[in-house]
Amino acid sequence: MISKKMLLPVFILVALVQLFVPAKMIWDREDILKTGTEYKFETAPVDPSDPFRGKYIILRYVENTVSVNNTDEWKRGDVVYAIFIIDENGYAKIESISKEKPSNKEEYLKTKVNYITGNPANNLILDFPFDRFYMEESKAKPAEDLYMESQRNIDNMTYALVSIKDGDAVLKDVIIDDKSIKEIVKESQASGKG
Repeated sequence: MISKKMLLPVFILVALVQLFVPAKMIWDREDILKTGTEYKFETAPVDPSDPFRGKYIILRYVENTVSVNNTDEWKRGDVVYAIFIIDENGYAKIESISKEKPSNKEEYLKTKVNYITGNPANNLILDFPFDRFYMEESKAKPAEDLYMESQRNIDNMTYALVSIKDGDAVLKDVIIDDKSIKEIVKESQASGKG
């Protein structure tokens, strides 16, 4: 049994550990946002019947597919490392994937194979870890409506702004026609439309 003299130091140690873990998680995310490489991922339409669950917008991406020579080498759930290039429109495009962590200084995203298409396509569909954009409750529903409307209008350019560093990614913002969805919702609510 722990003596009464040991009880207070043990309690203090446990409390410090409980504070350290979430603080470290926050610190790591902030570091990715500040020092990570920023990429624009073009979004794709989602099923309009259920695009929103809670206080976030569900995002799908145009560029989450990569062709491989042999799908037999891959299976659903495999951890992969994706390296991106920027296309002529400024969007991230998968350049290559590997089962091995890149050893050079290139930025990469650690992700998983979501599913595999067979012959003749031989594609791997990747499961990007930044598929939910969380928002304040009062802004969530108007943001969902704006996002869905922007996806229906082919003239709108909608993308997610994502920072990537050492395999981890943080979704910074959703942009519609070069404007943050947070700002669009704020302006809409201020004008009485949202």
